Amino acid sequence: MKHENPYKEAMRYIENAEDILKSSGKDGKYYIDDKYVKIACSTAYSGILVALDGLFNIKKVPKRRGRKSIDYYQSNLAKIDKKLLTGLNNAYTVLHLDGYYGGITSIKTVESGFDDAVSIIESLKPYSNNGAE
Repeated sequence: MKHENPYKEAMRYIENAEDILKSSGKDGKYYIDDKYVKIACSTAYSGILVALDGLFNIKKVPKRRGRKSIDYYQSNLAKIDKKLLTGLNNAYTVLHLDGYYGGITSIKTVESGFDDAVSIIESLKPYSNNGAE
């Protein structure tokens, strides 16, 4: 799906994910309720995909038919920005695999995934009139 301002849309996902994560509560170094952590991680990861789809559209990356895999994002991002690729790989592991599927509740780990998500999305800001309408 093409968004008018992919940067703003992706940041909306991150803001929603942060709100969801607050519902989990904290106990020391861990979130209490893994259900909310899973939902928040999935939402943040989806924000990354929205941002990357926007970047790929701007960079005229050929669209793929059907559902896109992580390989699609990794191979195309490798051609554009290797630093962002590193962030994507970490965010994919932390948010998608460990957070959503694995139910990891370590605050530090989840925050590192969120940090990478925001970095990836922020990289789109210059292509979106610096986030303006």
